[in-house]
Amino acid sequence: MPIASVRGVEINYQVLGERGPWVALQPGGRRGLEGVEPLGRKIAEAGNRVLVYDRRNCGASGLSFDGGDSENEVWAADLHDLLMQLDALPAFIGGSSSGCRLALLAALRHPTDVRGLLLWRVTGGAFAAGRLVQNYYTQFIEAAERGGMEAVCRTEHFAALIASNPSNNQRLMSLGVEPFIALISPAELRSLTMPACIIPGNDRTHPREPGQIAHRLMPNAEYHEVVTEDRPDLDLALEDWSAKEGLLAAIFIDFLRRAQRRS
Repeated sequence: MPIASVRGVEINYQVLGERGPWVALQPGGRRGLEGVEPLGRKIAEAGNRVLVYDRRNCGASGLSFDGGDSENEVWAADLHDLLMQLDALPAFIGGSSSGCRLALLAALRHPTDVRGLLLWRVTGGAFAAGRLVQNYYTQFIEAAERGGMEAVCRTEHFAALIASNPSNNQRLMSLGVEPFIALISPAELRSLTMPACIIPGNDRTHPREPGQIAHRLMPNAEYHEVVTEDRPDLDLALEDWSAKEGLLAAIFIDFLRRAQRRS
C-alpha cells in the first residue's frame, strides 16, 4: 500500500475506486483501515473514490505524540493534509464512533472542504464517556506510571502497532513518560450545520439517543436506522453491524448521489 508523509508521520493508506467524488472513511476505536475497507469497497463500486487509511498511532502508520492538541484534533489535521496531497478536496467525510468524532472535527476546522458527513454509531451518554476515557487514555497513562514506556509498549494496542511497523518501538521508547501522559486528552464533541447522514448505534457505548440528538441539532441532517434492535447488554455490538453492512452502504450511496445533485 502507498505511504504518505503527513505532518512528519508516515501514513499508510489506500484509494478504492478510480473516479468520482472523494469519500474519506474512518473506523471506530483505534482500528486500522481494515475496519472500514469492506464498506469502502461497496461505496467505491457505486462510482466514488474512497480513501481508507491508518490514522497515526493506528495500524501500520507511524507513531507520534508531538504537539499539544488532543488525539482527535491531530487526526483531523492529518486527514486534511492527506486529502490535500491527494488533490481530493472537497470531500465527503465519514466515520464510526471515534471516526465519527474525527469527521465532525474535520468539518468544524475546514467546513468549506467538506461536502457532507456520513456518521454512524454516534457515541454518547455517561457509560460511553467512562468507557472511552478508559479505553483511549487512562489505561495507557496507568501503564506509563506503573512501568514506564516499556509497559506502554506491552499494552495490546501499542504491541500491535509495533508488530505492524517495528520502527514504532523506537519512536515510542524515545518519548518520555511525562510528555506521553500530558498529551493524551479527550476531544470535545461538536455539532455542525452541514449536510449529514446520521445512523445511530444500538449498544451501551453507542446508544440510539446521541444519534437522534445529533439529527435534531443539525438542520441539514437526515436520519436512518440500520440496526433496529437495541443491545443494552453489550458494550459493542459489532456483529450486528457486520451483518447490516450492505444496507449501511446502500443508505450512504443514496445520500452521496443526492448530495452530489444538490451541489
